[in-house]
Amino acid sequence: MARTGEPQSSNHGPAARVGVDVGGTFTDFVVLEPGRLIVRKRLSTPHDPAEAVLNGLEDLGVGADVPIAHGSTVATNALLERRGARVALITTRGFADVLEIGRQARPQLYDLRPTRPPALVPRALRFEVDERMDRHGRPQQALSDEQVAAVVAQVVASGAAAAAVCLLFSFANPAHEQALGAALQRAGIDVSLSSDILPEFREFERTSTTVTNAYLRPVVTAYLEQLTAVLGSRLWVMQSDGTTVPPDRLAVRPVQAVLSGPAGGIVGALAVARAGDRASPQPGTDGGRGGAGLAGRRNILTLDMGGTSTDVAFCPGAPVLETQHEIGGVVLNLPMLAIHTVGAGGGSIARRDVAGGLHVGPASAGASPGPACYGRGGMAPTVTDANLVLGRLHPDWRLGGEVRLDRAAARAAVLALGGNTPRSERAANAEAVTLANAIIRVVNAHMARALRVISIERGYDPRRCALVAFGGAGPLHAAALAEALDIREVIVPRYPGVLSAVGTALAEVERSYSRTVMLTVERGAAEPAAVAMALADAYADLERQASSELRAALGPVRLELRRSLDCRYQGQSHELLVTAGRTRRVRAGGAPTSQAGDKPRAEIQVLQAAVRSFDRLHRRRYGYGQADRAVEIVTIRLRARHLQPGVALPEAPRDQPGGAPVPAGQTTLWGDAQPVTAPIFEREQCGPGTHLVGPALIVQADATTVLPDGWSAEADRYGSLLLRRYA
Repeated sequence: MARTGEPQSSNHGPAARVGVDVGGTFTDFVVLEPGRLIVRKRLSTPHDPAEAVLNGLEDLGVGADVPIAHGSTVATNALLERRGARVALITTRGFADVLEIGRQARPQLYDLRPTRPPALVPRALRFEVDERMDRHGRPQQALSDEQVAAVVAQVVASGAAAAAVCLLFSFANPAHEQALGAALQRAGIDVSLSSDILPEFREFERTSTTVTNAYLRPVVTAYLEQLTAVLGSRLWVMQSDGTTVPPDRLAVRPVQAVLSGPAGGIVGALAVARAGDRASPQPGTDGGRGGAGLAGRRNILTLDMGGTSTDVAFCPGAPVLETQHEIGGVVLNLPMLAIHTVGAGGGSIARRDVAGGLHVGPASAGASPGPACYGRGGMAPTVTDANLVLGRLHPDWRLGGEVRLDRAAARAAVLALGGNTPRSERAANAEAVTLANAIIRVVNAHMARALRVISIERGYDPRRCALVAFGGAGPLHAAALAEALDIREVIVPRYPGVLSAVGTALAEVERSYSRTVMLTVERGAAEPAAVAMALADAYADLERQASSELRAALGPVRLELRRSLDCRYQGQSHELLVTAGRTRRVRAGGAPTSQAGDKPRAEIQVLQAAVRSFDRLHRRRYGYGQADRAVEIVTIRLRARHLQPGVALPEAPRDQPGGAPVPAGQTTLWGDAQPVTAPIFEREQCGPGTHLVGPALIVQADATTVLPDGWSAEADRYGSLLLRRYA
């Protein structure tokens, strides 16, 4: 078990907060206390993820009153590996095949035999009932008691452990769904209602999201009950939108945790970028909460490179939320952080195609057997092997504090990619370097393309951002990726390998609510008072729901309420998310109010401002706007945040040395040009004020940072490294 950070304590006070992130190889723990950060890594237990979590917390000696925030991978893995429950789907007659039909998208346009993952509910487990609501929620065909009894009997006979109920227009009137849900619960079936999970229009997305929730719920509930039995009410769980909730809420809506792990990394990256005394912030490209970032940057790109994949995101001062996602071939329509994932990680395998072209990923060597250099039986060449051959990793520093790297095995694996055996040792070294450089160029191209997708292709300029690199392999590749996108600053957190656990500990308590409203704002109307007041009434309903639920969970606390809208031009089929009015603060349980004291004129101004924001966002995203065209408000959204004393990112210990540390060794970096000799510095010796000039390697237990020629590095008082390109 690897340990890093300050000396361990057996008694953490009530001001502390613990973050836990479960990975495929390691389970990471951080303890945030005033002025102190404690880090620990423990080998994961895939057969029972809770075992590593509970044992690690016991080793830390966490007090009974210390909150614990947990980034869970249980929902993600159950979905990707298809290990969920046996689910039945009950829907309106004629809609049983909506999961198969979907949006009729063809991912491979010219593939004559396209394949896709099977639906989570097979055709034999889809049941139809004779009922119908119209789009306004008015009953057109009643649901009889006989129909309810018959379909419940069919579900019980099918052996399904859970059921998803998704009826036409139930978001406008959930009465029929609620009747079916009550009957299924009496029969002992775990039920997910679409009117609870996603009360929004679009039949396919609503059905797919509700089915996924039902599919995951028995698995996630069992896991959370196991943790809660030991940890009690101090446990909080990370959601895909970068916030935490009590486990009982996530047990009802586990679909909200399918991106739990990557979300913690984004929260941590923003905290690192905003921490400390910085220069004045530069104007961002978008709104959002947050102050100046490192070196005055409030806009960041994140690079989370692990063993199997790389997650990237763009954050204009705050996380960006999106509502449409596809994960493991399953479509979900929920607020999640805008994360783009590519199959490029340290374990990504390099191979040749039939024409001799070089490919890297998405197949990965994983943790077992792992890359060839791990010495655990792996034979395929990977990105980690290539980095080791090029001197960008050093075998004298153990990976994760435990794994000793075998450079000879890495070289042999990389050489096998070439096919022909070189005639001499010198030729073999040259061939290995050439192949390793090719592997690094290919994997960097994959990641650079991903960074362009979430920045340039969405109308944002990456040159105005700092790149925050973390994960076990992120700092190895960050400088090269920054050069590819003409980014001049890279931020490497103090503990890049455990930043997701740090972000989980820092995450706020927040809940999201939504409702489809389908309101049209006509251009040129004198004053759209009716639409404005309809919006105010709908938001008041959501605020009552949020206030009641959070008061029941947390007591009479203060809340921050943020409104937003899904808007589109009339005739379009997809929406953009825009803010609606200013953020307000209220007390949970208090009476909801409008944005400006229920004054129609003020509500109209809020609506008109939101429409103008939509025009600007549409122009930036797609290059044009239609200011004379009616705007449809499809869905309203509300985010309610618990205002609580935050835990700040602690500064680095003052006893760490600054200035220019003494090199702990040296390495030869083999690039496309002539090899160069570079010093190796230990990260623990790079205290606040440390200034380094490349080329150099900066090593630590959880990551290695490559500082190329033409780059400098400076450590701030929080222990983060700011890499700057000066040549």
